[in-house]
Amino acid sequence: MAFYPMVYAVILNWNRCEDTLACLSSLTKLDYPNLRLLLVDNGSSDGTPQLVAQKNPTVEVIVNESNLGFAAGCNVGLRHALEQGADYVFLLNNDTLVDPAALNHLIFLAGPDVGMVAPKIYNASNPAHIWSVGGMCHPLTLEKTGDGRGQVDKGQWGEVLERDYFVGCALLLSRRLLTEVGLFDERFFMYYEDSDLSLRTRQAGFKLLLSPQAWVWHKVAVSSGGSDSLNERYWMGRSSVLFFYKHVRGFRWLIVLPYRAGSAIKTVLRLICEGKGLSARAYLRGLYDGFIEACLPR
Repeated sequence: MAFYPMVYAVILNWNRCEDTLACLSSLTKLDYPNLRLLLVDNGSSDGTPQLVAQKNPTVEVIVNESNLGFAAGCNVGLRHALEQGADYVFLLNNDTLVDPAALNHLIFLAGPDVGMVAPKIYNASNPAHIWSVGGMCHPLTLEKTGDGRGQVDKGQWGEVLERDYFVGCALLLSRRLLTEVGLFDERFFMYYEDSDLSLRTRQAGFKLLLSPQAWVWHKVAVSSGGSDSLNERYWMGRSSVLFFYKHVRGFRWLIVLPYRAGSAIKTVLRLICEGKGLSARAYLRGLYDGFIEACLPR
């Protein structure tokens, strides 16, 4: 008789009712027999928890009183899943759609030394185009490379690959990883929390594997207000400072600091040239707030 580990699919929502219902609908079609669905609502004002409970009575719902951000909001769901005895947590953005066979392929690659397994994530508006297949990190700058974003999938990502990092958009996390390495760092309100957990995962000796036969489609940037929105630029700036301050030590600052300063200047100039002055100001404010937060005692 086949053994199927218990999996909790955890979806975080904030005022995206239609996307969340579509995501849950795709999850109900998963071809996996030991699955529980959990919605964590981050203080929505659009009635999402009530509608989900009405249309999907088997879905567990946890309602946070306010918007805790991505890291802290997800952690609420991760803790609940672990308390209920989950062997794995399938973490998903609410603006994703999941192929019915995806979870089976993810679980197939899971093992004691594997902390994360991620699907191949496509751009929902351009379904043949890759949005993320994870990637590698430069050993000195920690800059992310090789995520395949924008590539047309012609089979070049057809093999199981070991990666340095994955995005939190769609991710299978093992119980062992979450108990030994920990959950998301809640100082990252939005962005870089997945890079931080990926780096900690590798440092603890766990593997991160890409499952090319597991497919997810992502509606890009709807939760943050879109690419280069004030919200997206602010949190990207703030979280980037926290991430590098946390992980860079010693002589590496001689490389990372000028590299990141150059990247910040390039970003600001691009935004100004594109007529997005307010977004440039939000980005600079995020960098400043991130520096202040990083200097605070923990």
